[in-house]
Amino acid sequence: MEPKQNYFNQNFTKFILAIFLFVLGIWVGRSVELPFLPGNEQPKYNVLSKLYSKDEVDFSTFWEVWDKLNTTFLNKSDLSGQKLVQGAISGLVEAAGDPYTSYYDPESNKTFTNELSGVFEGVGIELGVKESKLVVVAPLDSSPASKAGIKAGDQIVLIDDKDTSKFTIADAVKLIRGKAGTKVKLSIVREGKTEPLDFELTRDKITIKTVKEETKGDTKVVSISRFGDNTNAEWDSVVNNIKVSGSQKLILDLRNDPGGRLDSAIYVAGEFLPQNSVVVIQEDYNGKQEKLTSNRTGRLIGVNVVVLINEGSASASEIVAGALQDYKKATIVGQKSFGKGVVQSVTDLKDGGGLHITVAKWLTPNGNWIHEKGIKPDTEIKLTEDDISAERDPQMDKAMEILK
Repeated sequence: MEPKQNYFNQNFTKFILAIFLFVLGIWVGRSVELPFLPGNEQPKYNVLSKLYSKDEVDFSTFWEVWDKLNTTFLNKSDLSGQKLVQGAISGLVEAAGDPYTSYYDPESNKTFTNELSGVFEGVGIELGVKESKLVVVAPLDSSPASKAGIKAGDQIVLIDDKDTSKFTIADAVKLIRGKAGTKVKLSIVREGKTEPLDFELTRDKITIKTVKEETKGDTKVVSISRFGDNTNAEWDSVVNNIKVSGSQKLILDLRNDPGGRLDSAIYVAGEFLPQNSVVVIQEDYNGKQEKLTSNRTGRLIGVNVVVLINEGSASASEIVAGALQDYKKATIVGQKSFGKGVVQSVTDLKDGGGLHITVAKWLTPNGNWIHEKGIKPDTEIKLTEDDISAERDPQMDKAMEILK
């Protein structure tokens, strides 16, 4: 039998945690706000009323398991209340059954935030889910993953010999990211290969400049590697250069751009559209639609544009490509895009963790939902293994041909 003091401590802990959960419930129940809706008041949902009007929740089993772990688990001295709470939150979020709805513990959330800011430590892989499988959306330019030969569309089946079949994206991120100089082993299944491919990657400090510019004859080539915190400022600098040069030909390279900030995608797409043009439509769980528009005067209206996409172009990059395709402001060249047509809200929690919740689907201006279908190029050009080995780029060549 447990000593009375321990019994008191356990019940006191339960009492404090119950109060915490009650207060948290009231706070959460007040509203959940959708971020990334620039210039619009954000919709609010009463979460608790929605939940409890559906069914009544019995927490007795939760407390039964809590008691058993704290009283009978062999290594209970290693348990902490905070660790158990984080595990409970993780399981709660995972039960939603959506690969993009995830809980990030404080360490993982810090890494995610650093990545959007353009500096982080890892191997440089953007992850996604296709047909319930963990896949590489895109390797980042000049990253350890890119240099090792990992490609968009690769399915990651093992991380350090751990089976990923039941992993969430947050689970995978936690294992793949880490301090520079440390190693991680990935086993990958690649289309066209009969056997898995094994990669041992050394993590590195990765600094991302999201927008790059070069000149090919009378044509400007602008590549966006992802839509992060600094993308708008970098984009403005490049657009200023284009205006000064007087160039009327532009190739916008969104290949292997895994996406990022929705507001940044609207900002970039608005450069090619009249003011107040609809860039993307958000549709919530009730089917209510909201049209998100660009509030800027497009500085590149009238420029001849070709947009390059491939299977590594996802989310925010698909928003840009889809808008320009619908308005017939650009010719889309390359391969069918990844197909991520849902939007996540991102909430930073008080303990430093992060909560990502899928809150809406997004549609192109013409009302097309590209989720798991992708955007089909106007001109489809494949990039083969032989092309890569020979350092040929037929997609870029086709873009240059169209602009001539």
